[in-house]
Amino acid sequence: MYKHILIPTDGSTLAGQAVQHGVELAKAIGASVTVLTVTAPLHIYSAEVALIEEPPADFQARVAEHAEHVLGEAAAKAKAVGVAVDTVKVEAERPYEAIIAAASEKGADLIVMASHGRTGVAALVIGSETQKVLTHCKIPVLVHR
Repeated sequence: MYKHILIPTDGSTLAGQAVQHGVELAKAIGASVTVLTVTAPLHIYSAEVALIEEPPADFQARVAEHAEHVLGEAAAKAKAVGVAVDTVKVEAERPYEAIIAAASEKGADLIVMASHGRTGVAALVIGSETQKVLTHCKIPVLVHR
């Protein structure tokens, strides 16, 4: 059936539940996993350097530290049940594109990811990375809610 599962996570509680579900599924079917986190690039919208609240180096360090923490926790879940795991951190403007690209690059045949279940105006304004993956991806996606 599935041999390699990609599990994107942003470190949220719901994404952590999807990681756990994906790892348990991988264990049950003998698959390996790649855990992915996508970080946002730094955007500087002010021409006045003095108006920037966080120095770029501090921002990059904070984002890298968070990503390593998220990936470390996910990898520990996989290792705890004996599932082979790889971790990947990608910086991208559009997370859904990075998720689909990583699935292709890593040879994943299933993506397991969370849906935050936004509805109404929040869904329209913020959008859903999960919905975008579902819409644009050619491999199966299992959505954990």
